[in-house]
Amino acid sequence: MSARSYPMENSATKDHSLTHEGVSKDSEGELVLAAQKGDVQAFNQLVLSYQDRIYSLTTRILGDYNLAEDITQNTFLTAYLNLPRFRNGSFRAWLYRIATNACYDEYRRNKRYPVLSIEDEIATEDRISALFNFSSSDGLPESELERHELALVVRQALKQLDVDQRAVIVLVDQQDLDYQQAAEVLGIPIGTLKSRLARARQQLRQLLDI
Repeated sequence: MSARSYPMENSATKDHSLTHEGVSKDSEGELVLAAQKGDVQAFNQLVLSYQDRIYSLTTRILGDYNLAEDITQNTFLTAYLNLPRFRNGSFRAWLYRIATNACYDEYRRNKRYPVLSIEDEIATEDRISALFNFSSSDGLPESELERHELALVVRQALKQLDVDQRAVIVLVDQQDLDYQQAAEVLGIPIGTLKSRLARARQQLRQLLDI
């Protein structure tokens, strides 16, 4: 997925510079304001800034690459259509809330998802890496390859958790949201989030035997 997949090209719009690693809070606020005023190029650049993180979030919650790709695209479409309703706050948390709610809806519809084997997951990740410009494990130094394989093992363990536990682990431990932001994304009290996170971490350690 890329910003070009959205029918939002406009040569007359202002060119806002950013990197795929993200933008500063001030620059992000300017882009959001511009997008709310109809600057589609500004919104496209917000997509570029967040698409990898939203895809990572949805992949880890659902454990299904194809569904995660669809939900990532739908997340940005939903965000674009609802931009007038966004009022200050964290744009990232708002996007995460849209994506997480979509994951929960999909999970409830399908109840459960098959767990891929490590071999199948590696093959699937290699297949989609070109589309999303993700790094392939081919040619990685041994230490980096070991980290890559460990990440796959962790993702396998995550899939053994229930969806509520999986979501808090992904948001706090993998997406680096603080407790307040994660609680807002999930729509739960901080106390509930902390207890859920503690149980999820404990179960994950047991699954990883650490």
